[in-house]
Amino acid sequence: MNIVMAIGHALWMAFTMFWDIFWGLSLGFIFSAVIEVAISKGEMSRLLPDASAKSIVKASALGAASSSCSYAAVAMARSIVRKGGDFTAAMAFQFAATNLVLELGVLMWALISWHFAAAKFIGGPIMIAVLVLLFRLTLKDSLKKSALEQAEKGIAGSMEGHAAMSMGEQSGTWKDRLTSKQGWVNISHYFVMNWAMLWRDIGIGLLVAGALGAWVPNDFWKAFFLVNHPVAAMIWGAFVGPLIALISFTCSVGNVPLAAVLWNGGISFGGVAAFIFGDLIIPPILNIYRKYYGSKMTWYMLVTFYVAMVVAALAVELIFGLAGLVPQQRNVGILTETITFNYTTVLNIVFAAISVVLVIVFYKSDGPEMMRMMNESGRDHGAGGHGHHHEHGRGEASDQGVMPRIRTNTTGATITNNNVLTS
Repeated sequence: MNIVMAIGHALWMAFTMFWDIFWGLSLGFIFSAVIEVAISKGEMSRLLPDASAKSIVKASALGAASSSCSYAAVAMARSIVRKGGDFTAAMAFQFAATNLVLELGVLMWALISWHFAAAKFIGGPIMIAVLVLLFRLTLKDSLKKSALEQAEKGIAGSMEGHAAMSMGEQSGTWKDRLTSKQGWVNISHYFVMNWAMLWRDIGIGLLVAGALGAWVPNDFWKAFFLVNHPVAAMIWGAFVGPLIALISFTCSVGNVPLAAVLWNGGISFGGVAAFIFGDLIIPPILNIYRKYYGSKMTWYMLVTFYVAMVVAALAVELIFGLAGLVPQQRNVGILTETITFNYTTVLNIVFAAISVVLVIVFYKSDGPEMMRMMNESGRDHGAGGHGHHHEHGRGEASDQGVMPRIRTNTTGATITNNNVLTS
Protein backbone atom coordinates (compact mmCIF):
# COMPACT_ATOMS: atom_id res chain seq x y z
CA MET A 1 0.00 0.00 0.00
CA ASN A 2 2.85 2.39 0.83
CA ILE A 3 4.39 1.73 -2.60
CA VAL A 4 1.08 2.45 -4.31
CA MET A 5 0.68 5.67 -2.33
CA ALA A 6 4.23 6.73 -3.16
CA ILE A 7 3.68 6.12 -6.87
CA GLY A 8 0.36 7.93 -6.70
CA HIS A 9 2.04 10.88 -4.98
CA ALA A 10 4.69 11.08 -7.70
CA LEU A 11 2.11 10.83 -10.48
CA TRP A 12 -0.06 13.52 -8.87
CA MET A 13 2.94 15.83 -8.56
CA ALA A 14 3.78 15.19 -12.22
CA PHE A 15 0.20 16.02 -13.21
CA THR A 16 0.11 19.25 -11.20
CA MET A 17 3.38 20.23 -12.85
CA PHE A 18 1.84 19.60 -16.26
CA TRP A 19 -1.17 21.68 -15.22
CA ASP A 20 1.12 24.56 -14.35
CA ILE A 21 3.15 24.35 -17.56
CA PHE A 22 0.45 23.60 -20.16
CA TRP A 23 -0.34 27.19 -21.09
CA GLY A 24 3.34 28.11 -21.17
CA LEU A 25 4.11 25.15 -23.41
CA SER A 26 1.25 26.01 -25.75
CA LEU A 27 2.24 29.66 -25.94
CA GLY A 28 5.85 28.73 -26.59
CA PHE A 29 4.92 26.27 -29.33
CA ILE A 30 2.71 28.88 -30.99
CA PHE A 31 5.60 31.36 -30.91
CA SER A 32 7.89 28.70 -32.36
CA ALA A 33 5.43 27.84 -35.15
CA VAL A 34 4.98 31.49 -36.13
CA ILE A 35 8.75 32.02 -36.25
CA GLU A 36 9.29 28.85 -38.29
CA VAL A 37 6.81 30.09 -40.92
CA ALA A 38 8.01 33.70 -40.89
CA ILE A 39 11.75 33.09 -41.16
CA SER A 40 13.19 31.19 -44.10
CA LYS A 41 16.20 28.93 -43.46
CA GLY A 42 16.52 27.55 -46.98
CA GLU A 43 19.71 29.55 -47.62
CA MET A 44 21.19 28.85 -44.21
CA SER A 45 24.24 26.96 -45.44
CA ARG A 46 25.10 29.77 -47.86
CA LEU A 47 24.87 32.27 -45.01
CA LEU A 48 27.28 30.27 -42.84
CA PRO A 49 30.37 29.73 -45.02
CA ASP A 50 32.96 30.07 -42.26
CA ALA A 51 33.55 30.51 -38.53
CA SER A 52 33.87 34.27 -38.63
CA ALA A 53 32.14 36.40 -36.01
CA LYS A 54 29.57 37.43 -38.63
CA SER A 55 28.71 33.82 -39.44
CA ILE A 56 28.51 32.87 -35.76
CA VAL A 57 26.10 35.73 -35.06
CA LYS A 58 23.96 34.71 -38.03
CA ALA A 59 24.00 31.08 -36.92
CA SER A 60 22.94 32.08 -33.41
CA ALA A 61 20.11 34.25 -34.70
CA LEU A 62 18.85 31.53 -37.04
CA GLY A 63 19.08 28.98 -34.24
CA ALA A 64 17.06 31.20 -31.92
CA ALA A 65 14.38 31.33 -34.62
CA SER A 66 14.11 27.54 -34.75
CA SER A 67 12.34 24.81 -32.82
CA SER A 68 13.49 24.07 -29.27
CA CYS A 69 13.65 20.32 -29.93
CA SER A 70 17.24 19.23 -29.37
CA TYR A 71 16.94 16.28 -31.75
CA ALA A 72 15.65 18.51 -34.56
CA ALA A 73 18.39 21.08 -33.86
CA VAL A 74 21.07 18.39 -34.09
CA ALA A 75 19.62 17.09 -37.37
CA MET A 76 19.44 20.61 -38.81
CA ALA A 77 23.05 21.29 -37.81
CA ARG A 78 24.19 18.18 -39.68
CA SER A 79 22.13 19.31 -42.68
CA ILE A 80 23.97 22.66 -42.62
CA VAL A 81 27.31 20.84 -42.64
CA ARG A 82 26.31 18.52 -45.49
CA LYS A 83 25.14 21.45 -47.61
CA GLY A 84 28.49 23.20 -47.33
CA GLY A 85 28.06 25.27 -44.18
CA ASP A 86 30.90 25.65 -41.70
CA PHE A 87 31.09 23.03 -38.93
CA THR A 88 31.72 25.53 -36.12
CA ALA A 89 28.88 27.77 -37.31
CA ALA A 90 26.60 24.71 -37.44
CA MET A 91 27.42 23.92 -33.81
CA ALA A 92 26.69 27.53 -32.86
CA PHE A 93 23.32 27.17 -34.58
CA GLN A 94 22.69 23.96 -32.67
CA PHE A 95 23.44 25.58 -29.31
CA ALA A 96 21.25 28.59 -30.09
CA ALA A 97 18.39 26.37 -31.27
CA THR A 98 18.24 24.68 -27.87
CA ASN A 99 19.13 27.57 -25.56
CA LEU A 100 18.02 30.85 -27.13
CA VAL A 101 14.56 29.88 -28.37
CA LEU A 102 11.69 32.02 -27.15
CA GLU A 103 9.39 29.23 -25.96
CA LEU A 104 11.97 27.91 -23.48
CA GLY A 105 12.41 31.38 -22.00
CA VAL A 106 8.64 31.84 -21.71
CA LEU A 107 8.31 28.53 -19.90
CA MET A 108 11.13 29.23 -17.45
CA TRP A 109 9.73 32.68 -16.73
CA ALA A 110 6.26 31.28 -16.11
CA LEU A 111 7.31 28.31 -13.99
CA ILE A 112 10.31 29.45 -11.97
CA SER A 113 11.05 33.16 -12.41
CA TRP A 114 12.14 35.68 -15.03
CA HIS A 115 15.69 35.53 -13.68
CA PHE A 116 16.19 32.07 -15.15
CA ALA A 117 14.81 33.09 -18.53
CA ALA A 118 17.23 36.02 -18.54
CA ALA A 119 20.05 33.70 -17.52
CA LYS A 120 19.33 31.54 -20.56
CA PHE A 121 19.50 34.47 -22.96
CA ILE A 122 22.66 35.84 -21.36
CA GLY A 123 24.39 32.53 -20.77
CA GLY A 124 23.57 31.12 -24.21
CA PRO A 125 25.74 33.58 -26.18
CA ILE A 126 28.54 33.19 -23.62
CA MET A 127 28.42 29.43 -24.08
CA ILE A 128 28.53 29.77 -27.87
CA ALA A 129 31.48 32.18 -27.65
CA VAL A 130 33.39 29.79 -25.38
CA LEU A 131 32.63 26.87 -27.69
CA VAL A 132 33.86 28.77 -30.76
CA LEU A 133 37.04 29.70 -28.91
CA LEU A 134 37.62 26.09 -27.86
CA PHE A 135 37.12 24.92 -31.43
CA ARG A 136 39.62 27.47 -32.76
CA LEU A 137 42.22 26.50 -30.17
CA THR A 138 41.83 22.73 -30.03
CA LEU A 139 39.95 21.32 -33.05
CA LYS A 140 42.45 19.60 -35.32
CA ASP A 141 41.94 19.70 -39.08
CA SER A 142 42.29 15.91 -39.29
CA LEU A 143 39.48 15.37 -36.77
CA LYS A 144 37.26 17.90 -38.50
CA LYS A 145 37.91 16.30 -41.89
CA SER A 146 37.06 12.87 -40.52
CA ALA A 147 33.82 14.22 -39.03
CA LEU A 148 32.81 15.86 -42.31
CA GLU A 149 33.46 12.61 -44.18
CA GLN A 150 31.26 10.77 -41.69
CA ALA A 151 28.54 13.43 -42.07
CA GLU A 152 28.59 12.89 -45.83
CA LYS A 153 27.45 9.28 -45.36
CA GLY A 154 24.01 10.58 -44.42
CA ILE A 155 23.37 8.06 -41.65
CA ALA A 156 20.00 8.83 -40.08
CA GLY A 157 19.72 10.06 -36.53
CA SER A 158 16.40 11.51 -35.39
CA MET A 159 13.91 14.13 -36.60
CA GLU A 160 15.33 14.06 -40.12
CA GLY A 161 11.97 14.87 -41.70
CA HIS A 162 11.46 17.90 -39.46
CA ALA A 163 14.98 19.09 -40.24
CA ALA A 164 14.31 18.80 -43.97
CA MET A 165 11.08 20.76 -43.64
CA SER A 166 12.69 23.49 -41.52
CA MET A 167 15.57 23.79 -43.98
CA GLY A 168 13.23 23.96 -46.98
CA GLU A 169 12.84 26.90 -49.32
CA GLN A 170 10.15 29.51 -48.70
CA SER A 171 8.85 32.09 -51.13
CA GLY A 172 7.33 35.47 -50.50
CA THR A 173 7.90 37.86 -47.63
CA TRP A 174 7.30 37.01 -44.00
CA LYS A 175 4.25 39.29 -44.07
CA ASP A 176 2.82 37.34 -46.98
CA ARG A 177 3.32 34.08 -45.15
CA LEU A 178 1.78 35.26 -41.89
CA THR A 179 -1.21 37.03 -43.41
CA SER A 180 -2.23 34.28 -45.83
CA LYS A 181 -4.63 31.48 -45.01
CA GLN A 182 -2.01 28.94 -46.03
CA GLY A 183 0.49 30.55 -43.70
CA TRP A 184 -1.73 29.80 -40.72
CA VAL A 185 -2.32 26.29 -41.99
CA ASN A 186 1.46 25.85 -41.92
CA ILE A 187 1.56 27.34 -38.42
CA SER A 188 -0.90 24.67 -37.30
CA HIS A 189 1.39 22.03 -38.81
CA TYR A 190 4.45 23.31 -36.97
CA PHE A 191 2.44 23.63 -33.74
CA VAL A 192 1.33 20.00 -33.86
CA MET A 193 4.81 18.88 -34.90
CA ASN A 194 6.30 20.62 -31.87
CA TRP A 195 4.00 18.62 -29.60
CA ALA A 196 4.67 15.43 -31.57
CA MET A 197 8.44 15.92 -31.28
CA LEU A 198 8.54 16.82 -27.62
CA TRP A 199 5.72 14.99 -25.84
CA ARG A 200 8.03 12.12 -24.86
CA ASP A 201 10.65 14.46 -23.42
CA ILE A 202 7.97 16.45 -21.64
CA GLY A 203 6.36 13.30 -20.26
CA ILE A 204 9.66 11.79 -19.10
CA GLY A 205 10.72 15.10 -17.61
CA LEU A 206 7.47 15.40 -15.67
CA LEU A 207 7.62 11.81 -14.40
CA VAL A 208 11.26 12.14 -13.33
CA ALA A 209 10.60 15.51 -11.69
CA GLY A 210 7.47 14.17 -9.98
CA ALA A 211 9.32 11.14 -8.63
CA LEU A 212 12.28 13.17 -7.38
CA GLY A 213 10.02 15.85 -5.91
CA ALA A 214 7.86 13.30 -4.12
CA TRP A 215 10.45 10.77 -2.99
CA VAL A 216 13.72 12.61 -2.40
CA PRO A 217 13.78 14.65 0.83
CA ASN A 218 15.05 18.21 0.75
CA ASP A 219 17.76 17.34 3.27
CA PHE A 220 19.40 15.11 0.66
CA TRP A 221 19.34 17.86 -1.98
CA LYS A 222 20.74 20.40 0.47
CA ALA A 223 23.62 18.12 1.38
CA PHE A 224 24.28 17.14 -2.24
CA PHE A 225 24.30 20.75 -3.46
CA LEU A 226 26.48 21.96 -0.52
CA VAL A 227 23.90 24.51 0.56
CA ASN A 228 25.79 25.30 3.77
CA HIS A 229 28.92 26.23 1.79
CA PRO A 230 27.85 29.08 -0.53
CA VAL A 231 31.07 29.51 -2.52
CA ALA A 232 31.60 25.79 -3.01
CA ALA A 233 27.90 25.43 -3.89
CA MET A 234 28.21 27.96 -6.72
CA ILE A 235 31.17 26.12 -8.25
CA TRP A 236 29.78 22.64 -7.63
CA GLY A 237 26.39 23.54 -9.12
CA ALA A 238 27.95 24.69 -12.39
CA PHE A 239 30.00 21.49 -12.68
CA VAL A 240 27.29 19.03 -11.66
CA GLY A 241 24.36 20.64 -13.54
CA PRO A 242 25.22 19.24 -17.00
CA LEU A 243 26.01 15.84 -15.47
CA ILE A 244 22.54 15.66 -13.93
CA ALA A 245 21.11 16.50 -17.35
CA LEU A 246 23.25 13.75 -18.88
CA ILE A 247 21.86 11.03 -16.58
CA SER A 248 18.28 12.35 -16.64
CA PHE A 249 17.89 11.59 -20.38
CA THR A 250 15.48 14.53 -20.82
CA CYS A 251 16.07 17.56 -23.00
CA SER A 252 14.56 20.79 -24.30
CA VAL A 253 11.45 21.95 -22.45
CA GLY A 254 11.26 18.58 -20.71
CA ASN A 255 14.11 19.77 -18.47
CA VAL A 256 12.21 22.70 -16.98
CA PRO A 257 10.10 20.77 -14.40
CA LEU A 258 13.21 18.99 -13.14
CA ALA A 259 15.05 22.32 -13.05
CA ALA A 260 12.32 23.59 -10.72
CA VAL A 261 12.83 20.56 -8.44
CA LEU A 262 16.58 21.10 -8.39
CA TRP A 263 16.22 24.80 -7.60
CA ASN A 264 13.74 24.00 -4.85
CA GLY A 265 16.27 21.49 -3.47
CA GLY A 266 19.12 23.97 -3.25
CA ILE A 267 21.20 23.86 -6.44
CA SER A 268 22.90 27.14 -7.25
CA PHE A 269 21.50 29.66 -9.72
CA GLY A 270 24.29 28.90 -12.16
CA GLY A 271 23.68 25.21 -11.55
CA VAL A 272 20.13 25.52 -12.89
CA ALA A 273 21.51 27.26 -15.99
CA ALA A 274 24.14 24.53 -16.40
CA PHE A 275 21.48 21.84 -16.09
CA ILE A 276 19.33 23.44 -18.79
CA PHE A 277 22.41 23.90 -21.01
CA GLY A 278 23.17 20.18 -20.65
CA ASP A 279 20.46 18.83 -22.95
CA LEU A 280 22.93 18.54 -25.84
CA ILE A 281 25.05 15.91 -24.08
CA ILE A 282 22.40 13.39 -23.02
CA PRO A 283 23.16 9.78 -24.10
CA PRO A 284 20.61 9.54 -26.96
CA ILE A 285 22.00 12.70 -28.56
CA LEU A 286 25.59 11.56 -28.02
CA ASN A 287 24.67 8.43 -29.95
CA ILE A 288 23.36 10.59 -32.78
CA TYR A 289 26.64 12.53 -32.81
CA ARG A 290 28.42 9.18 -33.16
CA LYS A 291 26.33 8.35 -36.22
CA TYR A 292 26.68 11.82 -37.70
CA TYR A 293 30.34 12.62 -37.01
CA GLY A 294 32.08 9.50 -35.71
CA SER A 295 33.22 8.34 -32.27
CA LYS A 296 36.31 10.54 -31.94
CA MET A 297 34.41 13.71 -32.76
CA THR A 298 31.65 12.65 -30.37
CA TRP A 299 34.11 12.47 -27.47
CA TYR A 300 35.60 15.80 -28.52
CA MET A 301 32.14 17.38 -28.65
CA LEU A 302 31.21 15.94 -25.25
CA VAL A 303 34.28 17.45 -23.59
CA THR A 304 34.16 20.85 -25.31
CA PHE A 305 30.38 21.17 -24.90
CA TYR A 306 30.69 20.34 -21.20
CA VAL A 307 33.46 22.88 -20.66
CA ALA A 308 31.45 25.58 -22.48
CA MET A 309 28.38 24.80 -20.35
CA VAL A 310 30.33 25.01 -17.09
CA VAL A 311 32.06 28.28 -18.03
CA ALA A 312 28.78 29.86 -19.14
CA ALA A 313 27.06 28.76 -15.92
CA LEU A 314 29.84 30.23 -13.78
CA ALA A 315 29.65 33.46 -15.79
CA VAL A 316 25.88 33.65 -15.27
CA GLU A 317 26.33 33.06 -11.54
CA LEU A 318 28.93 35.84 -11.35
CA ILE A 319 26.99 38.35 -13.46
CA PHE A 320 23.69 37.90 -11.65
CA GLY A 321 25.40 37.72 -8.27
CA LEU A 322 27.23 41.02 -8.78
CA ALA A 323 24.00 42.60 -10.02
CA GLY A 324 22.09 41.33 -6.98
CA LEU A 325 19.65 39.46 -9.24
CA VAL A 326 20.01 35.93 -7.93
CA PRO A 327 16.53 35.09 -6.57
CA GLN A 328 16.29 34.15 -2.92
CA GLN A 329 12.87 32.49 -3.09
CA ARG A 330 13.08 28.71 -3.56
CA ASN A 331 9.46 27.65 -2.94
CA VAL A 332 8.65 27.24 -6.62
CA GLY A 333 4.93 27.48 -7.38
CA ILE A 334 5.06 24.48 -9.72
CA LEU A 335 5.69 22.23 -6.71
CA THR A 336 2.61 23.24 -4.69
CA GLU A 337 0.74 20.00 -5.59
CA THR A 338 -2.61 21.81 -5.68
CA ILE A 339 -4.93 22.90 -8.46
CA THR A 340 -7.13 25.92 -7.86
CA PHE A 341 -9.15 28.27 -10.03
CA ASN A 342 -6.65 31.03 -10.65
CA TYR A 343 -4.89 32.71 -13.55
CA THR A 344 -3.23 29.42 -14.49
CA THR A 345 -6.62 27.77 -14.90
CA VAL A 346 -7.89 30.63 -17.05
CA LEU A 347 -4.77 30.59 -19.24
CA ASN A 348 -4.99 26.80 -19.59
CA ILE A 349 -8.58 27.09 -20.79
CA VAL A 350 -7.68 29.83 -23.28
CA PHE A 351 -4.69 28.00 -24.72
CA ALA A 352 -6.53 24.68 -24.73
CA ALA A 353 -9.16 26.29 -26.96
CA ILE A 354 -6.50 27.76 -29.26
CA SER A 355 -4.75 24.39 -29.38
CA VAL A 356 -7.98 22.62 -30.33
CA VAL A 357 -8.50 25.06 -33.21
CA LEU A 358 -4.94 24.54 -34.48
CA VAL A 359 -5.27 20.77 -34.21
CA ILE A 360 -8.55 20.84 -36.18
CA VAL A 361 -6.88 22.93 -38.90
CA PHE A 362 -3.98 20.48 -38.90
CA TYR A 363 -6.26 17.48 -39.47
CA LYS A 364 -8.38 19.22 -42.08
CA SER A 365 -5.32 20.24 -44.14
CA ASP A 366 -3.70 16.82 -44.59
CA GLY A 367 -1.36 17.37 -41.67
CA PRO A 368 -1.31 13.69 -40.62
CA GLU A 369 -0.33 12.65 -44.15
CA MET A 370 2.50 15.19 -44.15
CA MET A 371 3.82 13.87 -40.83
CA ARG A 372 3.54 10.28 -42.06
CA MET A 373 5.63 11.12 -45.13
CA MET A 374 8.18 12.97 -43.01
CA ASN A 375 8.52 9.98 -40.66
CA GLU A 376 8.83 7.57 -43.57
CA SER A 377 11.45 9.77 -45.20
CA GLY A 378 13.55 9.57 -42.05
CA ARG A 379 13.33 5.77 -42.02
CA ASP A 380 14.10 5.55 -45.73
CA HIS A 381 17.03 7.88 -45.23
CA GLY A 382 18.40 5.58 -42.57
CA ALA A 383 18.06 2.58 -44.84
CA GLY A 384 19.73 4.19 -47.81
CA GLY A 385 22.18 6.53 -46.18
CA HIS A 386 25.03 4.10 -45.56
CA GLY A 387 27.87 4.24 -48.01
CA HIS A 388 26.41 7.02 -50.16
CA HIS A 389 29.00 9.70 -50.79
CA HIS A 390 28.51 12.83 -52.83
CA GLU A 391 30.13 16.12 -53.55
CA HIS A 392 30.16 18.21 -50.39
CA GLY A 393 27.80 21.16 -50.50
CA ARG A 394 25.25 19.84 -52.97
CA GLY A 395 22.71 18.96 -50.29
CA GLU A 396 21.22 15.75 -49.05
CA ALA A 397 17.78 15.98 -50.60
CA SER A 398 18.84 15.76 -54.23
CA ASP A 399 21.91 13.58 -53.78
CA GLN A 400 20.63 10.80 -51.61
CA GLY A 401 17.47 10.27 -53.57
CA VAL A 402 15.70 9.19 -50.39
CA MET A 403 15.15 12.33 -48.35
CA PRO A 404 12.18 14.33 -49.67
CA ARG A 405 12.76 17.82 -50.92
CA ILE A 406 10.56 19.93 -48.69
CA ARG A 407 9.97 23.53 -49.60
CA THR A 408 7.22 26.10 -49.63
CA ASN A 409 5.61 27.53 -52.74
CA THR A 410 4.48 31.09 -53.26
CA THR A 411 1.28 30.47 -51.36
CA GLY A 412 3.12 28.91 -48.46
CA ALA A 413 2.03 25.34 -49.22
CA THR A 414 4.42 22.63 -48.13
CA ILE A 415 5.71 20.52 -51.03
CA THR A 416 7.70 17.30 -50.93
CA ASN A 417 9.10 15.60 -54.04
CA ASN A 418 6.92 18.00 -56.04
CA ASN A 419 3.70 16.80 -54.37
CA VAL A 420 1.66 19.35 -52.46
CA LEU A 421 0.98 18.14 -48.95
CA THR A 422 -0.98 21.14 -47.79
CA SER A 423 -3.09 23.07 -50.24
